[in-house]
Order: sequence, then structure tokens, then C-alpha cells
Amino acid sequence: MTKTRLLLALAFGLLAAASAHAQSKIGFVSSERVLREAVPAVKAQKKLEKEFEKRDQDLQRMAKQLQSMQESLEKNGVTMGDADRKANEREYADLNREFQRRQREFREDLNQRRNEELAGVLERANKAIREIAETEKYDAILQDAIYINPRVDLTDRVIKALADK
Repeated sequence: MTKTRLLLALAFGLLAAASAHAQSKIGFVSSERVLREAVPAVKAQKKLEKEFEKRDQDLQRMAKQLQSMQESLEKNGVTMGDADRKANEREYADLNREFQRRQREFREDLNQRRNEELAGVLERANKAIREIAETEKYDAILQDAIYINPRVDLTDRVIKALADK
């Protein structure tokens, strides 16, 4: 059974159990919204933007330089001497390879740092969810669902709890 089917079966089982017992409490939290809207998530995003701003600007400058070199080769390549044209093409190819390498490293580093920052936000969100569940006696709180009734959506409360801390 795939993970998704198992989760759906579990969710349906919990919902069936909830309808059988009028006292059962089930809630839902949208992890996506928490990671997009919660104060710690917004702060983490701004921190990452600031941390990677210089490298991003360097890549943008390099991309403009590559574009300029390509336009120059296309415009003047026919009138250049064979040796000059080959030297310029080699310089362009070297710079393009360097650009591709730096761009790949930038994406990898950014993804790694984003995952680190968001893991901390998720850990805090899960702690807030557990606190809500324990204090208000929830039987289950789901984080992923195909459909959820808005009355059991606790996302705003979790976002507020993260903002208060």
C-alpha cells in the first residue's frame, strides 16, 4: 500500500471513528500555509534572501556579461579574424561553464539552507500543534488532506501561536 493510500485510509478511519463517537475531536493544519505565513517562516525567508543576495547579484552580473559576449560574437564574429573569433568563443565557453557551476552551487546551497531553516520552523510548529492538541483534548490533528472542513482547520491558530512565541 503506498504511503498516500495508507494516510488516506488512516484519515478515513479517524473520521469514521470521530463520527461514531460524538466526543472525538479532529483538527487540521496546513503545513504549506504555516511555512508561507508564520512569522518565523517569513523571518527565515528574509534571512535567506539577505544571506544569498550577494551571490545572486554576482550571478546576475555574470549572466549579463555572458549575454553581452554572445551578442558581440554574433555581431562581430563574421568580421573577426579566425584566431580572434576562436579565442573569444573559448573565453565565452569557459565563462559559461563557470557560470553554470556557480549557479548549480548557488541552488544547492540555497536549497540546503532553506531546508535547514524550514526544519526549525516545522519543529516549532509541531510543538505548537502538540500543545494545542493536549490542552484542548484533540484526538487527532492531520497535516495533509484532500478536503477538510474549515471548522476543523487550526492553521490560523498555529500561525498565531508561532507569532506569539
